[in-house]
Amino acid sequence: MSLISIFLDAPEDQIIDTAKASLDDDHSNTMNEKQNMVMSIKNRSYVVNNGNSNFAPIFDGKTLNGWEMAGDGRFVIVESDAALQSEGGMGLLWYSEKIYKNFTLKLEWKVSDESDNSGVFVRFPDPDNNPNNAVREGYEIQIDDKAADSIHQTGAIYDFAAPDKVVSNPPGQWNTMEIQTQDQSYTVIINGQKVTEFTGSKLNEGYIGLQAHDDKSKVSFRNIMIKEVF
Repeated sequence: MSLISIFLDAPEDQIIDTAKASLDDDHSNTMNEKQNMVMSIKNRSYVVNNGNSNFAPIFDGKTLNGWEMAGDGRFVIVESDAALQSEGGMGLLWYSEKIYKNFTLKLEWKVSDESDNSGVFVRFPDPDNNPNNAVREGYEIQIDDKAADSIHQTGAIYDFAAPDKVVSNPPGQWNTMEIQTQDQSYTVIINGQKVTEFTGSKLNEGYIGLQAHDDKSKVSFRNIMIKEVF
């Protein structure tokens, strides 16, 4: 029986502490193996303890398996957070394994500085190594608390619908984002609060991606998971 099965209803900290103790008792594991196992258990415990058991993770917390990069920017893996962090210039990291139609996408993000800029793209075609294709043909859910125009602030459908309010946590703190799509209806929920509703007119299916905006913005993402709606 797995550690997650044993502690299905236990707090995340208890699961992680128990996992560490169990791994420490097994001297056959190297330090790197132990760290990777704990990260994996941490991500799985998040799914269990937050009622997300019907969601499928599309980022494993330690590799870029299933993801491709378009443009000059990049994402690096931050092992301590089991997260992705944007670096470099403009670019698009997109999940190339599957095209999604109607779905709910959940993830966590945090910025390093209040001026950081990024976004989550949905329903765009194969970008063909051009990140601007996602801008033109999909929709971007914006991350930018300091944007001068509300239609470009965090939670906005970029250029199309402004959020009712900006409810982001301060830099260095994690936030939750939930994006719901149903045909041409879009709903954005930030930190448990519904901030944006929008009716679109673009593609009703496509890929999911994350934006690396510029060489100064360092925005992190983790616990990226999706549930298809049929």
